[in-house]
Amino acid sequence: MQRFLRIVRQPFAVPPLARGWQRAVPILLAIGTLAVLGGLTIIWAARLTVERPVYVSELGAEGAPTAGMFRIALLLIAAGGFSIALASGHVRSRVRPLDRWAPALSLGVAAVCFVVASQVTCTANCPVPIADPRSTVQDLTHTVSAVLGFVAACYAMLQVAFASRLPRVARFSLASCIAVAAITIVGGMLAIVHVATDVGAWLELIGTTVAIAWIAVYSLALTRTTVRADAPEGDQEGVSSGSSLAAR
Repeated sequence: MQRFLRIVRQPFAVPPLARGWQRAVPILLAIGTLAVLGGLTIIWAARLTVERPVYVSELGAEGAPTAGMFRIALLLIAAGGFSIALASGHVRSRVRPLDRWAPALSLGVAAVCFVVASQVTCTANCPVPIADPRSTVQDLTHTVSAVLGFVAACYAMLQVAFASRLPRVARFSLASCIAVAAITIVGGMLAIVHVATDVGAWLELIGTTVAIAWIAVYSLALTRTTVRADAPEGDQEGVSSGSSLAAR
């Protein structure tokens, strides 16, 4: 009853549900940051147990001793991505082609792709789909899921690079987008042509590290802002005008 009377007396104030969600945002961001960093740590720990250079996907290949660690790592990264996406739905890009949907949706799509890639791993030695006759539908599914996940993550980086009210992370997002795209493309091409695969394996690991590190930095940057501070200017004007009306 008291909450109802408060709403009646201040109809233009921030709704209690919105205030409750604002209090949940830091928790979601903290969970997301710890999850993605935990996943990255597990990937590196798994990689350091393998003496020869291998692509990240090979860590989860059928029969690989690090397959279990690989699945846990991707699931942690996906869970962290979901958590950060839920907490960042208010972020919007200020550039017209990039503002059709929020970066949170791109990050959520990337998380879904990583979930699929964690459950549908490649076969032994991870043959390159189509290019290698040993490849199967399972290899194709894993590779497509992983590639789409990186593409969605890169698009989220690009959106955040031009997001309003996030100047501290904008340049880092643009640099990360360019770096991840360039590094993973080169690493993938080396795997397809089967040339300098040792270099390609390290490039993919570096690209993966940069992408996951960006998610963590983005989450930390969001903790320094509030939902109201990142809201579009029109929404802020509505809140301020509503507050003035309520004061009257």
